[in-house]
Amino acid sequence: MNNKVTISIEGVESPQEPEKTETFVLEVLERLGKHHWDLSVFFCNNEIIRKLNNQYRNLDESTDVLSFVMGETAGEHFLPGDIVISLEKTGENAKEYGCSPKEELHRLLIHGILHLAGMDHPSNDDSEEMLVLQEKLLAEILGRDL
Repeated sequence: MNNKVTISIEGVESPQEPEKTETFVLEVLERLGKHHWDLSVFFCNNEIIRKLNNQYRNLDESTDVLSFVMGETAGEHFLPGDIVISLEKTGENAKEYGCSPKEELHRLLIHGILHLAGMDHPSNDDSEEMLVLQEKLLAEILGRDL
């Protein structure tokens, strides 16, 4: 496997022990058959993600997750890019969708990884291939039906 995850946090409290986030991300990468990935996860607040969303997508609004694809190789490691997650928005989503903040955080981590793996979804329809895979992985890893 030999994957590496770097976690950074700014403007918010850590959602859980960083080791638990790292273990979860490594599990997702393993299930997707990704090897030698070196990716970064950045947890922040709505203000920081809004600025990034405005700067890189010309959308002056906060969002839940952004994926910045790098897609470069450094030695034997693949640098897929960065995942940015607003923990404030994660909590808002959890309330709106009736799930726990932890479940929503895991959903967003998978979502970001799938984008870095080259998948996309033209809409937010639940039947989109990427979103179906996202929910399948989430249910498998959490060990229950969602």
